[in-house]
Amino acid sequence: MKLSEISIQRPVLATVMSLAVLLFGVLGFLRLPVREYPDIDPPIVSVTTFYRGASPQVIETEITDVIEEELATLEGVKTMSSSSQEQGSVITVEFELDREIEQATNDVRDKVSRVRGLLPSEADDPVVEKVDVNAQPIMWLALTSDRHSGLELSELADLVLKEKIQNRPGVAGVFLGGQRRYAMRVWLDPMRMAAHGLTTLDVERALQSENAEIPGGRVEGSQREFAVRTRGELTTPEEFAAVIVAREGDSLVRLGDIAEVTVGAEDERTAVRYNGLQAVGMGVIKQSDGNTIEVAKQVRDLLPELEKELRPGMELHIAYDSSTFISESIKEVAVTLLIAVGLVFLVILVFLKSFRATIIPAVAIPVSIIGTFAVCYAMGFTINILTLLALVLAIGLVVDDAIVMLENIYRHMEMGKDRRRASIEGAREIGFAILATTLTLVAVFVPVAFLTGTVGRLFKEFGISVAVSVLLSGFVALTLTPMLCSRMLRPLHGGSTSWATRSFDAFFLGLDRVYEAILRGSLRRRWAVLVGSLLLVVGSGYLFRLMPQELTPIEDRGLAFGIVLAPEGATLDYTDGYMRQVEAILLPHPAREGLFTATGLGFGGPGRVTNGFVFFNMKSKEEGRTQSAQEIVGSLFPQLFSIPGVLAFLIQPPSIGDFASSPVSYVLQADSYDQLNQAVGVMMARASQLGYLINLDSDLRLNKPQLDISIDRERAAQLGVSVADIGTTLETFLGGR
Repeated sequence: MKLSEISIQRPVLATVMSLAVLLFGVLGFLRLPVREYPDIDPPIVSVTTFYRGASPQVIETEITDVIEEELATLEGVKTMSSSSQEQGSVITVEFELDREIEQATNDVRDKVSRVRGLLPSEADDPVVEKVDVNAQPIMWLALTSDRHSGLELSELADLVLKEKIQNRPGVAGVFLGGQRRYAMRVWLDPMRMAAHGLTTLDVERALQSENAEIPGGRVEGSQREFAVRTRGELTTPEEFAAVIVAREGDSLVRLGDIAEVTVGAEDERTAVRYNGLQAVGMGVIKQSDGNTIEVAKQVRDLLPELEKELRPGMELHIAYDSSTFISESIKEVAVTLLIAVGLVFLVILVFLKSFRATIIPAVAIPVSIIGTFAVCYAMGFTINILTLLALVLAIGLVVDDAIVMLENIYRHMEMGKDRRRASIEGAREIGFAILATTLTLVAVFVPVAFLTGTVGRLFKEFGISVAVSVLLSGFVALTLTPMLCSRMLRPLHGGSTSWATRSFDAFFLGLDRVYEAILRGSLRRRWAVLVGSLLLVVGSGYLFRLMPQELTPIEDRGLAFGIVLAPEGATLDYTDGYMRQVEAILLPHPAREGLFTATGLGFGGPGRVTNGFVFFNMKSKEEGRTQSAQEIVGSLFPQLFSIPGVLAFLIQPPSIGDFASSPVSYVLQADSYDQLNQAVGVMMARASQLGYLINLDSDLRLNKPQLDISIDRERAAQLGVSVADIGTTLETFLGGR
């Protein structure tokens, strides 16, 4: 082949080409973001509308139904769900994976703008935004204290710690959970207000007019001028209490006469604790193109500096870190990659019996593997478990072409030809065969990139990475390998007399004789070979059907995620009281390393006082944990599920997808919310007996009358209950209703 001949004649050119591939590969590797799996998040757009003072029923009829009816005409919608809460409506539209998120967002915005005139005039304008999964906190820090108030913790977290964390490279922002802001609290006395004939509106008007700083203009002289400031903003409880609310003849009615004014927290609708102590959670959000592992490392390295800013009695803990498992997984795959390289090198050395001959095909490994990172960077890929596994698989493929090229050149040298002539003629003879082999392997893996749906997105980077590494190995085999053979390869003279070499050769000579006997017997009994092959195919198909099927297996991440759902209308004190019962169960557990609980706080944003979540961090197995995370979750599930008054449970975070994803889901529907609420009670009782309920929609009174029930296959299998049994139970129950 001409390319090989040019490389032999121009060794510097061949070397520089391979070095260029290595250089671009290293640059791509240094710039590639790191994540656990490829980005398979679907395009999701949300529409949020606030209508202050409106009940959920009014929100549903006046806002949610109107917008939903218009959005139903959108193209490429996979699912659309809505939640009509008190004072607000949230509609979530999930599009098909092949839909461009920017275009989908614009389409939703156009549809919403058409119905703005049909919404109540008092309602805020609907907010249309993309749901960015990457905007969720990758790390939670918990600032705790047993002697400081929530206001003091919040002040330090907001003014000091938050600023220092946000300045770190790759950090997009810090979300404060359970924050308490200083505010003036005015507690009105209805009896005293009625005695003076005052209403809440009168108090509001008085505060707005008195508590205001109005521009005072300036005073100008012939040579100088001065800005005039009219100080009207109130700052102390005494100043607020002195505000004049009304006049009754010659007397004045002040705010202090009808209310109690104190300094307190602006919002007390969240409760956050870590290991049972009051805390303020700080959720670290990385930039969209940031490296999760690097950002988490930056924050960890900053902890000693942050701890210097703490007041006596305060402590700062890492409550949740998503990078830990990612880092360990990447490290394990990287170690496997190095082991694979070493084993391939060892096998080549054992069979070729020459270190010089081993170096030649071994060079193809770093050039092909490292060069693949350049293409991954150009195509917007990431360093994740699947791309690294693709490179592990490719190690055994990238040396094949180089070994075939070296073996053919060596054969020509055994004919008595010099190294240069043997390299040229050997490369010319085998070049097209190597090209055909390379393209065949590429044709096997490239179609993986054209798969559709979640699986297609998941394995696209895998297929492309293997194909690129194989292409680069073919390029190396046709350029660098023949050039190195023409400079380094030497024929072995005479047989080795070592005992190890003679034993090795004797073993494979015997293996060769056994294979020859089997091959001759197979040729004599062809029908037996065909029947045996057919039986193997049929048996393999049968075993394939018996094997359990899932996208990714459940992994022990040393973490469990808990959800607590209180009935609609429950207060913060009600939900938080049951959250303390959850803490009483989880805190004494011997496997606990840390327990982060949050009530009224969304996972990365505002939440509802009826909901709460838990991060249950477990000790590592090196620290003495004997049970797997799955066993621990299974043992705690009945205890949490049996708490009356709320729905509480623990789950293991899935490898792919959000915390609420489940393998099987049932939807319970009814004609009205009253019927659905009755059905929920019966279903909950039956579910608690079987022990398979994992998740249900908490907005039963707010959404469409339906209940989403998700099944844990493994939990059901442990109890001897199949999915078919559950389906039969549901059908029987629904038929009776």
